[in-house]
Amino acid sequence: MPQMTVGLAMTLLIIGNVVAVFSDALIKTLSEDVAVYQFVFFRQLTAVLLLIPFCLKSSKNSLVDGLKWHAVRGHIWLLGAIFMVYSLNAMPLATANAIFYAAPLIMLPMAMMWFQEKLTVHSIAAGVLGFIGVLIVIRPTEIDWAATAAIVVAFTLAANNLLIRKLPKHQTVFQTLLLTNLVGMPASLGLAVWEGQPWDLAPLLTAAGSTLFILIYAGFCVMAYRSGDASKIASAEYSGLIGAVVVGLIWFDEIPDIGMAIGTAFIILPLLWLAKVEAKNKRLAKQTHAEKEIDSALPKQILATNTTGA
Repeated sequence: MPQMTVGLAMTLLIIGNVVAVFSDALIKTLSEDVAVYQFVFFRQLTAVLLLIPFCLKSSKNSLVDGLKWHAVRGHIWLLGAIFMVYSLNAMPLATANAIFYAAPLIMLPMAMMWFQEKLTVHSIAAGVLGFIGVLIVIRPTEIDWAATAAIVVAFTLAANNLLIRKLPKHQTVFQTLLLTNLVGMPASLGLAVWEGQPWDLAPLLTAAGSTLFILIYAGFCVMAYRSGDASKIASAEYSGLIGAVVVGLIWFDEIPDIGMAIGTAFIILPLLWLAKVEAKNKRLAKQTHAEKEIDSALPKQILATNTTGA
C-alpha cells in the first residue's frame, strides 16, 4: 500500500471512529427485553456472511494457522459483545464510550504481565490518571450493573488488542475478523438456545447494520495504521468519543454532565500525552542510532583517505 500523508490517515481514523459510534447507537436502539444472546449470535452470523466473499481465495492452511489464538480471542470478543449490549442499553452513549476508551490504559499492566513489557514512569502516570478518570465517570457511590458491564468491555478490548501479537502475520484483516467471529459462533448459538427465548428475526437487520459499521471501522484502521506512523495518528481515535456525545445528544437526547466531561479528560489527555512522549523517545532513538552509524563509519573513511594519500 502506498504511503499516505498523516492528514489523510487521521481523516480515515476520524471517519472510522464516527462510523463505529453508529454501531453502538444501533445496539442502543434495542428494546430492553431483547434476547441478548440471540442478538450477539446474529451479529457474528452477519459478520461471517459479510466477510466470506473477501476470504474465498484464501487457502485452507492459511485459515487454520493460529486457530488456538483465534479461538481465545473469539471467545473474549463474545464476552465483550454480550456485556456491551447490557452497558449500552442502560447507560448514556457517551458515558459508556468513555469507559470503553479506558482499554488502552488497561493494556499497560496487561502487557507487563503477559509479555514482560517494562512500564515507564510516563505510562504508570497515564494509567493512574486514567483510572481516576474512570472512577469519576462511573462514580463509585453510584456504580451499578451497567457500569460494571462497561468495565468488562474495556478489559475484553484490551485483551483482544494485545492478543493480536499471537496471530499469524500473513493473515489479512478479513481473515482475522472472519475467524474471530466464526470460532465464537458455536458458543453464542449455545447461549442463545440456553436463553430459552423464542427465536425472533426482528433484530437481525439491526445486528447486520451494527456489524457492517464495525467492519468499516476495522478496515479504515488497517488502511491508516499500515501506511501511517501510529504514534502520529493514534490520537484521531478519540474523535469517536466526540461522535458519541453528538450522536447521543441528537438521537437519544442525552446531555453529558460535568462529571463525564472531567472523567473523560482524565482518560484521554494522559493517553495523548503518553503518545507524544513515546513519539519523542522514538525520534531520539533514531537520531542516536544514526549518529552511532556515522561515528562508526568515520574511522574507516579516515583510514581509507590516509591509505590513498600514502
